Amino acid sequence: MNDRTCIVTGRAGSAEDMIRFVAGPDGNVVPDLKRALPGRGCWVTAHRDLVDKAVKKKLFRRGLKQDVVADLELGALVDHLIARRALGQLGLARKAGAAVTGATQVDKVVRSGTAIAVLHDPGAAPDGVRKIDQARTFVVRMDGPDIPAFKSFAPGELDLALGVGNVIHAAILDGQPGRAALRHLVFLDRFRHSSAENDRPGGASEKTAKDKITE
Repeated sequence: MNDRTCIVTGRAGSAEDMIRFVAGPDGNVVPDLKRALPGRGCWVTAHRDLVDKAVKKKLFRRGLKQDVVADLELGALVDHLIARRALGQLGLARKAGAAVTGATQVDKVVRSGTAIAVLHDPGAAPDGVRKIDQARTFVVRMDGPDIPAFKSFAPGELDLALGVGNVIHAAILDGQPGRAALRHLVFLDRFRHSSAENDRPGGASEKTAKDKITE
């Protein structure tokens, strides 16, 4: 897709790195994650702080060229929608056999080189996380990839997405379904980091963009 211009920063960027917004029938600003809703749209680089800034400074009126209302919780709504989408992709990966759960299985697929990402429930015990981190470090020392790890979801959400009870640790496996899920996880992770942090050398976007997103 052609580059779009962010109404907050004024910078052009790929549509894949931005969020489209449109005016709903009631005049409220609506996020269009699939970039498919009809009508004039405007674009914001996909970071929560930039969406919040667009709301605070009433930039959607200028971007959409009409009198619209942007809810003060628009950034939180976008976060929720992106997280739901990522969870849905995790569910599809699980159905395709591209996800495993349980500390033992996660450790195994990390060390074997078939994992492309690791997920932890926020209630995961530090010792369990540490052991999987050791496996990730082992892979790097063996000249393998730096496998990213995420704590992106509320307690119990991994259970629902993966269709298994009491998911504390999970891993996504290489292959098209797993890579699709990873793209959404990275998008969510970047959205939750500030634009300033992502712009810094070694910042969140740089650290996640290198993590097996290439097709």
